[in-house]
Formats: sequence, C-alpha cells, structure tokens
Amino acid sequence: MNKYCDLTDQDLIRLYISGDNPAFTTLVHRHKQRIFTTILLLVRDRELAEDIFQEVFIKIVDALQGGRYADNSRFGAWAVRIAHNCCISHFRKAGTWSKVVTSYNDELGDSMHYMEHSAEHHLITSETHHEINELLDQLPALQREALILRYYADLSYKEIANIIGISINTALGRVRYALMNLRKQVV
Repeated sequence: MNKYCDLTDQDLIRLYISGDNPAFTTLVHRHKQRIFTTILLLVRDRELAEDIFQEVFIKIVDALQGGRYADNSRFGAWAVRIAHNCCISHFRKAGTWSKVVTSYNDELGDSMHYMEHSAEHHLITSETHHEINELLDQLPALQREALILRYYADLSYKEIANIIGISINTALGRVRYALMNLRKQVV
C-alpha cells in the first residue's frame, strides 16, 4: 500500500518541495486521468494530448520548484487551468481552435480506463463514447470548451470563468446552452 495515499494534495506538494519525489508521483497518479481526459477532449488527438500532458506536468514541476504555487487546496483545478492554457497555446500556434478530427478508435474510452465487465458491456461503452464524441463535435467550440471543463474536469463555474477569462454568468450560460444543444441533438 502506498504510504502517501491518505495524504492531501497540499501534503504531497509540501513533501515534494522538500525533496520527496515519490510524493509527486502519487500526486500525478491522483490527477492524471482527469487532466488527460480534459486535454484529449479539448484537442481531439491522442498523440497531441500525450504531448500536452507531458508539457503540463513539466510546467507544474517548474512552478512547484520555483515557488509559484499558492497553496489554495485546489491543486486539481490549478493543474486543469495549466492544461487548458497549454491547449489554447497549441491552437494559437496552429492557427485554429475549433475541431481537430480524430480517428474513431475509442480514444475517450482508452483514456478513462473503463473496466470491461463483459464483451457486451465493452461494446455498449465503446458505442456510447463514440456517440458522445460526435455530439460534442456538434457543439460550438466555446460551449464545448465550457462543458468539458465543467463535467470532465469537474471545475466550478468560478474556476471556469477564471481559466477562460469570462464572467461566472457567461460560464454558466455557455454550459447551459451546451446542455440545451445536446438535448436538441438527442431528441
């Protein structure tokens, strides 16, 4: 059993800053699925998501070692903000933000590491992820971004507003309209 599993993120950060590298490994494992899935949903390309994921953790290490992390009990939200900014930087360099076409090989299911209970369960899960990806692709980019940050990154509306640089009401509105548009597509 990992001696770090019961520690808070802040405890792990303090240990890492004091030279305990396994504490950082535990922190990475604790948040990697949520951060990677958020990146993957934003960039829609597995290889690019893996590259950005590595870039995110390099930036996190630099910030922690440089004393630029404020211990605010929200490491996960801070890390997702860095991930989001890295995605935006990539799209700015590439000159596009909207849709990056992916091959439909169930990348979302792979990144979330779902358990296979049976062949039938796997098939249903795979089809569901494919359908969700198609529905997300139909949303306007700003709505899709807000929805991903809210439901996949599990951020509050205030955190979304801070990350994107909009008001809380605008963040709320984008998520609300995204959900309304998804409902229209499903019916």
